[in-house]
Amino acid sequence: MLNSIGCGIPAEYDYINSYNSAFSPSTVHVRNTALTSFYRRYLLEKAISVFKWDGLPAEWAKNYFLYVLYCYGFIGIIQTDRFGVIPQEGVLSGYDVFYQPTHITVANPLLPTLKRQRINTECGIIRLQPDYGGIMDIVGYYADMMALCSESAGINLVNSKISFVFPASGKTQAESYKKLFDNVASGQPAVFTDKTLFDDTGKPTWTPFSQDVKQSYIADMVLSDMRKIEAMFDTDIGIPSANTDKRERLISDEVNANNVETATRSELWLETIRKELDKANKMFDLQLSVDWRVNPKTEIADGWEGGNNNVNGR
Repeated sequence: MLNSIGCGIPAEYDYINSYNSAFSPSTVHVRNTALTSFYRRYLLEKAISVFKWDGLPAEWAKNYFLYVLYCYGFIGIIQTDRFGVIPQEGVLSGYDVFYQPTHITVANPLLPTLKRQRINTECGIIRLQPDYGGIMDIVGYYADMMALCSESAGINLVNSKISFVFPASGKTQAESYKKLFDNVASGQPAVFTDKTLFDDTGKPTWTPFSQDVKQSYIADMVLSDMRKIEAMFDTDIGIPSANTDKRERLISDEVNANNVETATRSELWLETIRKELDKANKMFDLQLSVDWRVNPKTEIADGWEGGNNNVNGR
C-alpha cells in the first residue's frame, strides 16, 4: 500500500517500517494503535478538568488555549492589530542570565507581520510547569499502560469462550456429538443418543478436551490493575483518590497522606500558572484566573469527617 511520509513522498510498507524504526525501534508499538489514542484523549481531558478557568475573553477559543497550554506546556499572550490581545502557540528562543527564554516567535498565516516578541515586555507567556514542558509525556505513559491492559483483558475474555472440544472419528460421529450437545444444552430432562457413542461397558467413547477457564481467567485482575494505573495517573495530576482498591481497611491518616501526594505536583502547576497570569493581567488589563475545580487536600478528608479512623467504617 502506498502512503505518505513527511512531505508526501509515496512509499511502500518496507520503507515506512524502515523510517519508523529510526525513532520507534521497539517491537511493541503501543503508541501507533487507535486504542492508545483513545486513552490519550481520555486522560488528557481528565488532566485539563483539574483546574477551573475564569475570565477568559469571549472571543478566545477556550479549547485552543487549554490544549496548547497542556500539550505544549506554554502559550503566549500577544497584542495584534487585527485581533487584539489573543493567546497563540509559539516557539521560545533566547536566554537571560538564568537561562530563561527571553522571546517567543508566533508562526500564524493570519499574522504575517507579527515580529519576534520579548517576553514580559512585548508579550506575556503562561506556562504550566516551571520547565515550560507539557504533560503529554505523563499522558502518553499511562495511556500506553491502560491500552495494554485493555488489550490483555479483551484477549482473555475471547479465550474464555472456549470450554469443550470433542474429537470425532468421522463426520457421522461429529454430527452425533452435535445433536447430543444440542439436546443437553436445550434443557431436555432426558437425552437419547446412539449407542455407538459408548463402548461395551457403557463408557463414553470420546475423550473431551476441557479448558480450565477459571484457572486461565485473568480479566478481572487485569481490570483491577487498570484501575490502579488510572488511580496513579489521578494522583499525578491532582485528582483525589482514596486508594480503596489497595486493601479493605484504610485508615483516615492514609487517605490524608494520599491527599498530600495528590496535591503536591498539581499545586506547583497552579502556583506557576497563577504567577504568569498575574503578569499577563497587568500587562494587558485582563481578568484571567484559575483555581481548583475540586481541591484534593480537602475533598476526601471532608467526606470522612465524623467517622472513626477506619475509612470504610469497619
